[in-house]
Amino acid sequence: MKIKNILQTRYGGLILFSLIFLSLSFLIRTILLITDFQNADPSFVHFLQIYAYGLFYDLVTISYFIVPFVFYLLLVPSRIYRTKIHKWVSYVFFIITIGILVFSGIGEWFFWEEFSVRYNFIAVDYLVYTHEVIANIRESYPMPIIILGMLLLSAGIFAIVKKHFDKTINSETRFVSRLKYSLILCLLPILAFYSIDKSTAEVADNSYSNELAHNGIYQIFAAFINNELDYKAFYQDMDEKEAFTNLRSLLKTSNSEFVSDDVFDVTRQITYPGVDKKYNVMLITVESLSASFLTHFGNTETNITPNLDTIAQQSLFFTNFYATGTRTVRGMEALTLSLPPTPGFSIVKRPNNENMFTLGNVLKSKGYATNFIYAGNGYFDNMNYFFGNSGYDIIDHKNFSDDEITFENAWGVCDEDLFTKAIQVADSAYKDGKPFHNFIMTTSNHRPYTYPEGKIDIPSHSGRKGAVKYTDYAIAKFFRDAKKHPWFKNTIFVVVADHCASSAGKTSLPVKKYHIPLFIYAPEIIPAAEINTLSSQIDFAPTILGLLNMDYTSKFFGKDILLDKPNRALLGTYQKIGLLRNDQLTVQLPTKRTEAYLINDQEPSATKLNPEELKDAITYYQTASYLFHHKLYNYTEK
Repeated sequence: MKIKNILQTRYGGLILFSLIFLSLSFLIRTILLITDFQNADPSFVHFLQIYAYGLFYDLVTISYFIVPFVFYLLLVPSRIYRTKIHKWVSYVFFIITIGILVFSGIGEWFFWEEFSVRYNFIAVDYLVYTHEVIANIRESYPMPIIILGMLLLSAGIFAIVKKHFDKTINSETRFVSRLKYSLILCLLPILAFYSIDKSTAEVADNSYSNELAHNGIYQIFAAFINNELDYKAFYQDMDEKEAFTNLRSLLKTSNSEFVSDDVFDVTRQITYPGVDKKYNVMLITVESLSASFLTHFGNTETNITPNLDTIAQQSLFFTNFYATGTRTVRGMEALTLSLPPTPGFSIVKRPNNENMFTLGNVLKSKGYATNFIYAGNGYFDNMNYFFGNSGYDIIDHKNFSDDEITFENAWGVCDEDLFTKAIQVADSAYKDGKPFHNFIMTTSNHRPYTYPEGKIDIPSHSGRKGAVKYTDYAIAKFFRDAKKHPWFKNTIFVVVADHCASSAGKTSLPVKKYHIPLFIYAPEIIPAAEINTLSSQIDFAPTILGLLNMDYTSKFFGKDILLDKPNRALLGTYQKIGLLRNDQLTVQLPTKRTEAYLINDQEPSATKLNPEELKDAITYYQTASYLFHHKLYNYTEK
């Protein structure tokens, strides 16, 4: 039957909806392409692929989207379908459906502006944590104007197609014909569900283009059903015993001995000569502090980190240090667990993550007071549950009295208020005669980029640069205030990012977008030096314990950077996981695919896969997944 004839059946509304969907998707894809045009390969064939693959994913998404409407159109009797009441109800639902598409399109633009990707796991989180997210959106964007525009656009689209939609309402379609159409329309999403995923059609070697070719609604659906990826099902693997044998060789250091001959047991005894130092450890994890913000790494646009640039000269300054992921929970996972970023959600957000082998549990066993101090509500991203069940006491927004809050936004109190609370917590531990470890998580360098006025020369709510400079100011003030307290001289202060401000790039894992600074500041304890060893967040915990000269039992995957140079970094997204070593990035992707890139000061370039590098990459990620799922990375009192 011709489309014109189908338009005159009750299924004509689905045709109209599909045409609207495809038109809006084409418009969104084009706007996003223009937004990041410089990152897409400028060739006609390349653009043709983006739109051809894009049409493919749009059609797959439509097939899912219309399923409930197909069942409705099949089952509703003609005597009801052609009534005036049903006509007006249909108008309402059709307008609402168009509104959802328009709303999704507007949301995608803002999401792309923030993350340079289509909807993904982050968007799923945003649907779960509505309070913080809605407040953040209201504080970041002119929502009344956006909503008005959305309503006007939706109404305008409906006005254009109303004449055709009325014909579908007044049509007469026999049940046998409806059943035939419905079976065909339901078969399509079933076939798609079992045969198509987000990697089925990709524009090769350009992550921006792959994102443009996808459909945001499809992406968020895929994220819902794939919150964790089984390593052996999706990635290249090897024999488990072979993997753990290789892991043992990768983890062995000059001061460690495995406690068991069982190849699957990675527990080692770590020893340092002399006695434990019992220094306090104050860890400041800064939201989205890219290395590129610092003048040391070439930022000449604006002087937004004057204090951190000064602190770098007074610290152990790690200049070749990398985040393991692109979300705060990934940074937390690596800094506390010293574990590679296994595919899917961070372990912080997964079930069965209690009593993990964390830095907090190690220090708590040595008599330390260990605290997780957060500016907002720690139920967000499951942070309170993870930290509270793995060696840390929780201090979050509910522990701030009204007179302790001078400024707050959607994500919590400002960095100054957070640091003031951290000093109070340190004072309490000192009064009790306990060494302490505080894990402090800042939030001011996060959209909506609001902070107290009058502190810096950039107005609040004017963008990322102002938020970075305010955080820089607050950290310097924190150090000045801490110097007035008796525990300062015996404290190691750490400043490190959770992840970079942006994670998008042309390659699967754009290495420059994982580069973060690490400062270890203890002027009374540790001489200043610049450390250029390639390392990542999983090496933080062993390095700190080394500075404490602490003997301990370890399951950590990381190494003491100052003793046994790691000379490798592990980094990933939710689906792509990589090993950076010897100027080569080895990337593993779902469906057991692999890529390799040569990393230098210029753009990364594809290169031949090194079998030994791939073997080690498989080893790190396969064994990390195995240990977590078999509860072999849990903390056991010795």
